[in-house]
Amino acid sequence: MTFKTILNVIAASQSDLDIKVAMDLCEEAGAHLAVFIVAMPPQLNGRYATLAPAWLEQRERIKRELAERAGQVRDRIAAAGLSFDVDTVYAEVAGAGYDIGERSLYTDLVVVGPEVFEDEDLKPEVVTGAIFHAGHPLLLIPRGGTPTLKPKTVVLAWDSRPQAAHAAREALEIMRAADSVHITMIDPVAALRASGDEPGADVATYLACHGVNVIVDPLPSMGREVAEILPKHALDIGAGMIVMGAYGRSRMREFVFGGTTRSVLNHAELPVLMVH
Repeated sequence: MTFKTILNVIAASQSDLDIKVAMDLCEEAGAHLAVFIVAMPPQLNGRYATLAPAWLEQRERIKRELAERAGQVRDRIAAAGLSFDVDTVYAEVAGAGYDIGERSLYTDLVVVGPEVFEDEDLKPEVVTGAIFHAGHPLLLIPRGGTPTLKPKTVVLAWDSRPQAAHAAREALEIMRAADSVHITMIDPVAALRASGDEPGADVATYLACHGVNVIVDPLPSMGREVAEILPKHALDIGAGMIVMGAYGRSRMREFVFGGTTRSVLNHAELPVLMVH
């Protein structure tokens, strides 16, 4: 997929770091930058807390600060000469995930920068909104990771499941431009309904037909978790990005992530493109 519209979700209270990361990505890709600034409501204490004058005053103050922050962001991006738009939301008690999901529908890629990656309140809302509500790809960029949509080496986490296949399709343009793409499988099983007679061969052929330079890396787990093996392998081969499917299921309106997905969301050391 060609990314021509990139959505960067940020908290109203954070610095310009994530905006700078998103601006660099848009400049690299020649993409339009959409910034969505989210303000979270104060914590509620008591059944009628939302009716308390102090809570209402705080709510109005946060909204004023949100508008001021939007003006600052507009000035910052306009000075760089990028195509952009800035929108805001004061997320009510129901949660920001639905607002983020709705906004994500009109973009090609959602970016989580270093500050939101470390935000335990906002990051889950961005992930569930972008990936599960909107079904759009999400690029996670941890602190220290090099933000780019043109990595020279890519690790594709492969397990022959639909989520992995969807991730591969969404990342085709990125992988086609890379010098090499390592199709990485942990303890692959040679079986018709698993990885085929030759694990990795089918997806390697598919990607090669799209001009991707592929290398198949079957790795033994040796009792270790996938979430431990995959990032280490990516670092060992000097990868600039991991492409992987996101696994989770809905329960009581909350999204519960699988172990590997949850670990990567919390502990990634380099950019991860995640697709459900």
